[in-house]
Amino acid sequence: PVRSAVARKVRERTIANLEVIEIEGRDVLFRVKCEAGTYVRKLVADIGKALGVGAHMSELRRLRVGNFLEKHATTLQELKDACWYFKNNKDEEKIRKIIIPIETALETAGVKKVFIKDSAINKVCNGAPLGAGGICRLDGNIGKGDLVGMFSLKNELVAIGKALSNSEDMIKSSPGIVVATDRVVMKLGTYA
Repeated sequence: PVRSAVARKVRERTIANLEVIEIEGRDVLFRVKCEAGTYVRKLVADIGKALGVGAHMSELRRLRVGNFLEKHATTLQELKDACWYFKNNKDEEKIRKIIIPIETALETAGVKKVFIKDSAINKVCNGAPLGAGGICRLDGNIGKGDLVGMFSLKNELVAIGKALSNSEDMIKSSPGIVVATDRVVMKLGTYA
């Protein structure tokens, strides 16, 4: 639609690349690589205003979000068919190609991992923050404020949280809270 339900607020975002692919009359097809949170509809309107001709967007197609590419996308019909095959033929092949485990999705997105002790899992599943004493090991260089996945030693996602300190301080901080739990994924009682 020409109009968006989202308010067009002034915000500063980085445009890494804007490539004009095709011009046909007054229509311009372009590819933009931009920072998360960029309103492309607003970008188009701003370009039109700067050129003194006005502009609006007629179509938006996301080719990439984070590390996920358009080739990873699927249609609702393909998902429906895969579910049908799974339910009726006990055939998991199609659905496993479409639905990836959340652990894989987080890895693809570059979310860093904190492996936690079995004894800490139930506490985290109850929403408790992770203390330094509950950490077994870290995977990746974690910075304060980073989004991290808290994983069991079997590489199962327990929860997602925000790092309250960097990797080095997490190791030194015993005792102390090092990750604030934001979203619990694992069912409570899995490691009871």
